[in-house]
Amino acid sequence: MNTIGERWQAIMAQIAAAEAQAGRAPDAVTLLAVSKAHPAQSIRSAYALGQQHFGENYLQEALQKQQELHDLAITWHFIGPIQSNKTQPIATHFDWVHGIDRSKIADRLNAARPEDAPALQVCIQLNISDESSKSGVNAEEALALAQHIATLPRLRLRGLMAIPAPTADPLQQRAQFHAVRQVFEQLQGQGHAVDTLSMGMSEDFPAAIQEGATIVRVGSAIFGARTYPKDSASST
Repeated sequence: MNTIGERWQAIMAQIAAAEAQAGRAPDAVTLLAVSKAHPAQSIRSAYALGQQHFGENYLQEALQKQQELHDLAITWHFIGPIQSNKTQPIATHFDWVHGIDRSKIADRLNAARPEDAPALQVCIQLNISDESSKSGVNAEEALALAQHIATLPRLRLRGLMAIPAPTADPLQQRAQFHAVRQVFEQLQGQGHAVDTLSMGMSEDFPAAIQEGATIVRVGSAIFGARTYPKDSASST
Protein backbone atom coordinates (compact mmCIF):
# COMPACT_ATOMS: atom_id res chain seq x y z
CA MET A 1 0.00 0.00 0.00
CA ASN A 2 1.70 3.13 -1.20
CA THR A 3 -0.81 5.94 -0.86
CA ILE A 4 -1.84 7.90 2.20
CA GLY A 5 -5.44 6.94 1.51
CA GLU A 6 -4.72 3.22 1.46
CA ARG A 7 -2.59 3.37 4.59
CA TRP A 8 -5.15 5.52 6.43
CA GLN A 9 -7.97 3.13 5.54
CA ALA A 10 -5.88 0.20 6.79
CA ILE A 11 -5.21 1.92 10.14
CA MET A 12 -8.88 2.79 10.55
CA ALA A 13 -9.79 -0.86 9.89
CA GLN A 14 -7.24 -2.02 12.47
CA ILE A 15 -8.67 0.41 15.04
CA ALA A 16 -12.19 -0.85 14.36
CA ALA A 17 -11.04 -4.45 14.72
CA ALA A 18 -9.28 -3.70 18.01
CA GLU A 19 -12.38 -1.90 19.32
CA ALA A 20 -14.52 -4.91 18.46
CA GLN A 21 -12.07 -7.35 20.03
CA ALA A 22 -12.01 -5.31 23.22
CA GLY A 23 -15.81 -5.12 23.33
CA ARG A 24 -15.76 -1.36 22.95
CA ALA A 25 -18.18 0.81 21.01
CA PRO A 26 -17.38 1.67 17.40
CA ASP A 27 -15.59 5.02 17.13
CA ALA A 28 -14.61 4.90 20.83
CA VAL A 29 -11.04 5.62 19.75
CA THR A 30 -9.86 8.77 17.97
CA LEU A 31 -7.01 8.51 15.48
CA LEU A 32 -4.46 11.29 15.95
CA ALA A 33 -2.41 11.49 12.76
CA VAL A 34 1.12 12.52 13.73
CA SER A 35 2.21 14.67 10.83
CA LYS A 36 5.57 15.97 12.07
CA ALA A 37 8.21 16.13 9.34
CA HIS A 38 5.57 15.59 6.66
CA PRO A 39 4.44 18.34 4.24
CA ALA A 40 1.22 20.28 4.48
CA GLN A 41 -0.02 18.61 1.30
CA SER A 42 0.06 15.22 3.03
CA ILE A 43 -2.09 16.64 5.82
CA ARG A 44 -4.50 18.05 3.24
CA SER A 45 -4.73 14.62 1.61
CA ALA A 46 -5.50 12.91 4.92
CA TYR A 47 -8.03 15.60 5.84
CA ALA A 48 -9.87 14.96 2.58
CA LEU A 49 -10.36 11.35 3.73
CA GLY A 50 -12.07 12.49 6.92
CA GLN A 51 -9.09 12.80 9.26
CA GLN A 52 -9.55 15.83 11.54
CA HIS A 53 -7.00 15.47 14.35
CA PHE A 54 -3.31 16.09 13.58
CA GLY A 55 -0.33 16.06 15.94
CA GLU A 56 2.87 18.04 15.64
CA ASN A 57 6.10 18.06 17.68
CA TYR A 58 8.12 20.84 16.06
CA LEU A 59 6.65 24.25 16.75
CA GLN A 60 8.01 26.36 13.88
CA GLU A 61 7.20 23.64 11.36
CA ALA A 62 3.69 23.33 12.78
CA LEU A 63 3.02 27.06 12.66
CA GLN A 64 4.02 27.16 8.99
CA LYS A 65 1.68 24.27 8.20
CA GLN A 66 -1.16 25.94 10.07
CA GLN A 67 -0.76 29.01 7.87
CA GLU A 68 -0.79 26.86 4.72
CA LEU A 69 -3.85 24.92 5.91
CA HIS A 70 -5.84 27.75 7.48
CA ASP A 71 -8.83 26.94 5.26
CA LEU A 72 -9.27 23.51 6.90
CA ALA A 73 -11.11 22.90 10.19
CA ILE A 74 -8.23 20.92 11.70
CA THR A 75 -7.95 20.14 15.39
CA TRP A 76 -4.27 20.67 16.20
CA HIS A 77 -2.48 18.73 18.94
CA PHE A 78 0.98 19.59 20.24
CA ILE A 79 2.84 16.44 21.33
CA GLY A 80 5.89 16.15 23.52
CA PRO A 81 7.87 18.20 26.03
CA ILE A 82 7.43 21.97 25.97
CA GLN A 83 10.13 24.56 26.52
CA SER A 84 9.10 27.56 28.62
CA ASN A 85 9.75 30.02 25.79
CA LYS A 86 7.37 28.12 23.49
CA THR A 87 4.29 28.22 25.72
CA GLN A 88 2.80 31.42 24.26
CA PRO A 89 2.55 30.26 20.61
CA ILE A 90 1.47 26.77 21.67
CA ALA A 91 -1.28 28.17 23.89
CA THR A 92 -2.39 30.45 21.05
CA HIS A 93 -2.30 28.11 18.06
CA PHE A 94 -3.15 24.62 19.35
CA ASP A 95 -6.34 22.99 20.61
CA TRP A 96 -4.71 20.19 22.61
CA VAL A 97 -1.42 19.64 24.41
CA HIS A 98 -0.14 16.11 25.08
CA GLY A 99 2.74 16.32 27.43
CA ILE A 100 2.44 18.62 30.44
CA ASP A 101 4.97 17.43 33.00
CA ARG A 102 5.57 20.53 35.15
CA SER A 103 3.32 22.96 36.97
CA LYS A 104 5.42 25.82 35.57
CA ILE A 105 4.49 24.84 32.00
CA ALA A 106 0.83 24.50 32.98
CA ASP A 107 0.91 27.97 34.54
CA ARG A 108 2.47 29.53 31.47
CA LEU A 109 0.04 27.84 29.08
CA ASN A 110 -2.86 29.00 31.22
CA ALA A 111 -1.61 32.59 31.29
CA ALA A 112 -1.02 32.63 27.53
CA ARG A 113 -4.30 31.05 26.44
CA PRO A 114 -6.40 33.77 24.74
CA GLU A 115 -9.46 34.81 26.70
CA ASP A 116 -11.72 34.44 23.66
CA ALA A 117 -10.56 30.88 22.95
CA PRO A 118 -11.99 27.71 24.50
CA ALA A 119 -9.99 26.21 27.33
CA LEU A 120 -6.85 24.44 26.15
CA GLN A 121 -7.37 20.67 26.32
CA VAL A 122 -4.40 19.10 28.10
CA CYS A 123 -3.01 15.71 29.06
CA ILE A 124 -0.36 15.03 31.68
CA GLN A 125 2.58 13.03 30.33
CA LEU A 126 3.13 9.93 32.45
CA ASN A 127 6.55 8.25 32.35
CA ILE A 128 5.12 4.85 33.20
CA SER A 129 8.33 2.95 32.38
CA ASP A 130 10.50 5.33 34.45
CA GLU A 131 12.87 5.87 31.53
CA SER A 132 15.45 8.61 32.13
CA SER A 133 15.50 9.40 28.41
CA LYS A 134 11.80 10.32 28.36
CA SER A 135 9.88 13.27 29.73
CA GLY A 136 6.96 12.78 32.04
CA VAL A 137 6.06 12.34 35.68
CA ASN A 138 5.56 9.28 37.84
CA ALA A 139 2.17 8.25 39.19
CA GLU A 140 2.42 10.19 42.45
CA GLU A 141 3.60 13.33 40.67
CA ALA A 142 0.78 12.98 38.11
CA LEU A 143 -1.83 13.08 40.87
CA ALA A 144 -0.30 16.23 42.37
CA LEU A 145 0.04 17.91 38.97
CA ALA A 146 -3.60 17.13 38.18
CA GLN A 147 -4.68 18.90 41.37
CA HIS A 148 -2.72 21.97 40.28
CA ILE A 149 -4.04 21.99 36.71
CA ALA A 150 -7.58 21.79 38.07
CA THR A 151 -7.09 25.27 39.55
CA LEU A 152 -6.19 26.85 36.18
CA PRO A 153 -9.25 28.28 34.42
CA ARG A 154 -7.83 28.40 30.87
CA LEU A 155 -6.83 24.71 30.89
CA ARG A 156 -9.07 21.67 30.90
CA LEU A 157 -7.44 18.47 32.12
CA ARG A 158 -8.58 15.64 29.85
CA GLY A 159 -6.38 12.79 31.03
CA LEU A 160 -3.00 11.14 30.52
CA MET A 161 -0.54 10.67 27.70
CA ALA A 162 2.13 7.98 27.83
CA ILE A 163 4.89 6.47 25.68
CA PRO A 164 5.80 3.17 27.35
CA ALA A 165 9.12 1.45 26.73
CA PRO A 166 9.06 -0.21 23.30
CA THR A 167 8.51 -3.95 23.23
CA ALA A 168 7.26 -6.42 20.64
CA ASP A 169 5.64 -8.59 23.32
CA PRO A 170 1.87 -7.95 23.28
CA LEU A 171 1.52 -9.07 26.90
CA GLN A 172 4.20 -6.61 28.02
CA GLN A 173 2.57 -3.89 25.93
CA ARG A 174 -0.73 -4.49 27.65
CA ALA A 175 0.88 -4.58 31.09
CA GLN A 176 2.40 -1.13 30.56
CA PHE A 177 -0.82 0.33 29.18
CA HIS A 178 -2.74 -1.22 32.07
CA ALA A 179 -0.44 0.60 34.49
CA VAL A 180 -1.30 3.89 32.75
CA ARG A 181 -4.99 3.09 33.03
CA GLN A 182 -4.61 2.47 36.76
CA VAL A 183 -3.25 5.99 37.26
CA PHE A 184 -6.09 7.31 35.09
CA GLU A 185 -8.59 5.57 37.36
CA GLN A 186 -6.86 7.12 40.38
CA LEU A 187 -7.43 10.54 38.83
CA GLN A 188 -11.09 9.69 38.41
CA GLY A 189 -11.20 8.54 42.02
CA GLN A 190 -9.87 11.95 43.08
CA GLY A 191 -12.85 13.55 41.36
CA HIS A 192 -11.18 14.72 38.15
CA ALA A 193 -13.52 14.56 35.14
CA VAL A 194 -10.88 12.96 32.91
CA ASP A 195 -11.94 11.06 29.81
CA THR A 196 -8.79 10.71 27.70
CA LEU A 197 -6.06 8.09 27.54
CA SER A 198 -3.63 9.14 24.79
CA MET A 199 -1.52 6.01 24.36
CA GLY A 200 -0.55 3.63 21.63
CA MET A 201 1.44 4.30 18.46
CA SER A 202 1.98 2.55 15.13
CA GLU A 203 3.61 -0.53 16.65
CA ASP A 204 1.39 -1.13 19.68
CA PHE A 205 -1.95 0.67 19.40
CA PRO A 206 -4.08 -2.52 19.33
CA ALA A 207 -2.78 -3.39 22.82
CA ALA A 208 -3.45 0.18 23.96
CA ILE A 209 -7.04 -0.05 22.74
CA GLN A 210 -7.45 -3.26 24.73
CA GLU A 211 -6.49 -1.28 27.84
CA GLY A 212 -8.79 1.67 27.23
CA ALA A 213 -6.94 4.10 24.95
CA THR A 214 -9.23 6.82 23.62
CA ILE A 215 -6.61 8.46 21.38
CA VAL A 216 -3.96 6.55 19.44
CA ARG A 217 -1.10 8.45 17.83
CA VAL A 218 -0.06 7.10 14.43
CA GLY A 219 2.34 8.79 12.03
CA SER A 220 4.64 6.80 9.76
CA ALA A 221 2.05 4.05 9.24
CA ILE A 222 -0.11 6.71 7.57
CA PHE A 223 2.33 9.15 6.00
CA GLY A 224 5.35 6.90 5.35
CA ALA A 225 8.94 7.34 6.46
CA ARG A 226 9.95 10.73 7.81
CA THR A 227 12.81 12.94 6.72
CA TYR A 228 13.71 15.10 9.70
CA PRO A 229 14.94 18.67 9.17
CA LYS A 230 18.46 19.27 10.40
CA ASP A 231 17.26 21.93 12.86
CA SER A 232 14.27 19.98 14.16
CA ALA A 233 15.79 19.59 17.61
CA SER A 234 15.77 23.37 18.05
CA SER A 235 12.18 23.60 16.87
CA THR A 236 10.54 21.46 19.51
